Amino acid sequence: MKPLHLLLQRFADAGLEFVVVGGFAGVLHGSSYVTDDLDICAVLSGENIEKLRTALADLHPVHRITHKKLSFLEHPPAGQQVANLYLETDAGVVDVLSSILGLGGFEALRRNAMEISLFGRRCRVISLEDLIKAKEAMGREKDILTAKELRAIAAKRKQS
Repeated sequence: MKPLHLLLQRFADAGLEFVVVGGFAGVLHGSSYVTDDLDICAVLSGENIEKLRTALADLHPVHRITHKKLSFLEHPPAGQQVANLYLETDAGVVDVLSSILGLGGFEALRRNAMEISLFGRRCRVISLEDLIKAKEAMGREKDILTAKELRAIAAKRKQS
């Protein structure tokens, strides 16, 4: 397993505002479905892309979906707008998403996110309720199964 915690620490240290989403967030909420990548939601402004580049510079970030595995340090060029980044680094795979299906963009997620101490840094994590909505909106079998488990976790928490 790749040291995904290193990515979170780097992003926090770079001053990037982000919300942890996806499978890693599911694990933080108690899901037993293990993930081997990190998904975050952030505003992909020119300033934030530079923060990401600084945070990942020595981890050899490349665009994992492009045929030639283009370097993230050079692509996209400054000023070019991007909606999402799908990167592979020496510390693992990270997807930086500007919006989450069924929920909206960063501000919508941040509103309900919980802030926790994670690997020595303060990080925002998508709320359990929002994560369930996102997993159900994705509609893939693995997401539906995770949503079902997360609903059971939510119900158990309400009983406590």
